[in-house]
Amino acid sequence: MRKVAAGVAAALLLTGIASTCVAIYRIRRNLNALRRQVADEGNLAFTLTRLPQSSDPGPKPTFEPLAPTGAFTAGAVFAGKLYLAGPGGLAIYNNQSAQPLGNPRWLRTGPELPPAPIVALRAGRLRGTGTPLLLATTHGEGLLLISADPNQPIQQLLPADPAASDITAVLPLDSGDLLLGTRRAGLLLYNGTTLRQFSPALAQVSVTALAGGEGDLWIGTCARGVLHWHAGQLDAIGPGDNLPDPLVEDIAIGPEGVFVATPLGVAQITDGHLARVLAPGLFAHAIALDGPSLLIATLDQGVHAVPLDPHASTNVSSRPEARSAEVERPLYSPLAPTIPTTPTRFFSSGTTLFAIDTNGLRRRDAAGSWQTILSAPPQQLTDNDIAALSFSPDGRLWIGTFDRGIDVLNLETNRARHIEDEHVFCINRIVADPQRHTMDVATANGLVLFDAQRATARQVLTRRDGLVSDQITDIAFTRSGTALATPAGLTFLTASGAQSLYTFQGLANNHVYALSAEPDSPRVFAGTLGGVSILDGQTVLQNVTLRNSSLQRNWITAIARVPQSGDQLGEQDLWFVGTYGGGVVQMDAAGRVVASQNPAPNAVINPNALLRTAQHVFAGSLDDGLLVYSLSNRRWTQITAGLPSRNVTAFAARNGELYIGTANGIVRIAEARLP
Repeated sequence: MRKVAAGVAAALLLTGIASTCVAIYRIRRNLNALRRQVADEGNLAFTLTRLPQSSDPGPKPTFEPLAPTGAFTAGAVFAGKLYLAGPGGLAIYNNQSAQPLGNPRWLRTGPELPPAPIVALRAGRLRGTGTPLLLATTHGEGLLLISADPNQPIQQLLPADPAASDITAVLPLDSGDLLLGTRRAGLLLYNGTTLRQFSPALAQVSVTALAGGEGDLWIGTCARGVLHWHAGQLDAIGPGDNLPDPLVEDIAIGPEGVFVATPLGVAQITDGHLARVLAPGLFAHAIALDGPSLLIATLDQGVHAVPLDPHASTNVSSRPEARSAEVERPLYSPLAPTIPTTPTRFFSSGTTLFAIDTNGLRRRDAAGSWQTILSAPPQQLTDNDIAALSFSPDGRLWIGTFDRGIDVLNLETNRARHIEDEHVFCINRIVADPQRHTMDVATANGLVLFDAQRATARQVLTRRDGLVSDQITDIAFTRSGTALATPAGLTFLTASGAQSLYTFQGLANNHVYALSAEPDSPRVFAGTLGGVSILDGQTVLQNVTLRNSSLQRNWITAIARVPQSGDQLGEQDLWFVGTYGGGVVQMDAAGRVVASQNPAPNAVINPNALLRTAQHVFAGSLDDGLLVYSLSNRRWTQITAGLPSRNVTAFAARNGELYIGTANGIVRIAEARLP
C-alpha cells in the first residue's frame, strides 16, 4: 500500500513538474514574442537588394536620353576616384588628380541606376561591413550603397513607405549606423539590420541637411530652422532666436562654431546659441570653411569669401555692385540671370576643396586659386521637370516645363531656344492649331498663341479677353472653335466670341482638367474634379460620376479618344479616361465604363498624360512609370526599367518614335521596340 502511495505521489510530482515546465516555456515564449514586438515597434519595412547589372539576362527597353541638362549637382572623392552625380546619373573618374580628368565611366539614371536623380553623395562605413562605401541618396528611390570595386553590384536600400524613400541627406556615424534625412518622413536610423525612426520628436520633420555626430547632431529643416540633438535632448534655433530664415540650406562645423546657411544669411552658433549673422540678406545655398574665411555659394551671385574674424565686417549686400570692401571678390563671375543655374556645392578630399556648379567642376590648388578641371557640356534644356511636349509642323519639339517656360528644340542641330516671360512660365499644355497655324500654349497665366515657324508670341488671351480664368489647363479643337479647360469652368472661343460654361449649366464640376474633342464632331468629353461631362457642342448631355457608374474616381486628369474603326468617329469608339488614384478606365460614347485589364489600378495619371497612336495608348503616372496599352491585343503593360523617373508627365510622337517627358528629363524610343 505504501509503494502504491509512493508511486502515486511520484506521478503527481512529475506531472506538476511537467506542468510547471510547460508554463515556464509558455511564459518565456510569450516574453520573447513581447520583446520582438517591442523591438519591432517603430521599425520601418524596407528591402535591401542588388541593382540589375548590364550583363544580367532579360529584355531591357532602350530609352535614349534627349538633350539632358548636363549639370552635376553632387560630388565626392571615394577610394581615389572622383564621383559626380546629376539628373542623368553618376560619372566616375578614375584619377581625381588628372588634368584633364579624361572620360568617365557612366552609370545612367534608368538603365543602370534607379529611376530617380541622385541628391547627395557621401563616403562612409556601414555596421557589419569592413569595407568603405559610397552612399548616394535619391529623390524617391531610397539609398544606394556603392562599393569601390566596380565588379560588385550596387545595393539599394528602399523603404516600403514612399515618403521614407525620398532621402535628402545621409550622415554616417562612428558606430557604423547611418542617419537618413527625408523630405517627408523625418529622420531615420539604419544600423545594417533595421530601419527605424531616430526619435518620435523628429518623425514629421522635413530634413534638408545633417552635420555632427552621435552625441552632437545638427539637423537642418525646411521650416523649423536648425535642430540640435545632444545628450538625449532636442533644442531648436529658429526665427524666434534670430535665425535669419526657417529654411536651412546647408550646415558646416568648425572650430569657430556651427554655421547654418539660410536664404537670408548665415547664422554662426557657438555654445548652442546664435552668436551672429554673417552676410545678412545674401541667399546662402551652400557653405564651406576655408581657413580664416567662410565660403558662401549663392544661387545667382557667384561665391563669396567672408572673413571669420569677429572684428571684420561681415555684411554682404545682395547687390554685386554694392559689396562690402572687406569681402573678397567672387571666385568666379556670377551667371547671367537669363541662364539657368545649378547651385554650387562644395565637397572636399583631405585638404583639397572642390566646387561644383552649372559651369563644371573647380578645384582649389595649393596657392589658393581655383582651377577649372571639368567644363560642363553645353546645356540644351532649361529644366528637367517636364510638363508638356508637342511637335510643331516643322518638326521642332516644343518642351514645356513646370516653372521655367518653354524650350523649342531643333532635333537636327540639338540646339534649343528658350522662351520665358510673365505669361510663359508655368506650362500645362501645348498643342498645334492646324487652322491658325499656331502653337497654342496653356499656361497658369493665360493662353499664349505662338507663330509656329518663328516661335514668337502672336497673342495672349486672359480674363480681360473673356476667358473664365487666367489659368488654362487644357486645349481642344471642336467643330465650332476652341475649347479651353480652366479651374473655373469651360470657355469656348467661337466666331461669335468667348462663351463660358459652369456647373450652373450642368457641368459636373467647375474645375476642368482635361478635354477630348474632334474638329469634325460636336462631341466633347470634359474631365473634371467631379467626374466626366459629355457635351454636344456647349450643351451638357450627361455627367458620369461615382454615383451613376462604375467609375472608381471622380477626379479626372486626362482623356483620349480611341477610334475602333480607322480615324472616323463611330458608336463603338472608346474614350480612355485617366484618373487621380484609379488608373485608366475605358468609357464608351454613351458614358458606360467598360471593364478592362489594368496593371496599376490605383495609379495617379498625370494631367493630360495620355497619348493615342496607331498602335498604342500611352499613359503617364505619378509613381508607377509608363503604362502602355496595345491596340492589337488589348492588353496593358507597365514599364519602369530604363526610365529616368517613375513620374511620367507628357508624350509626343513623330516618325515612329515616342518622346516621353518625365520629372527628370526626356527620353525617346522607337515605338516598335516597346513590348
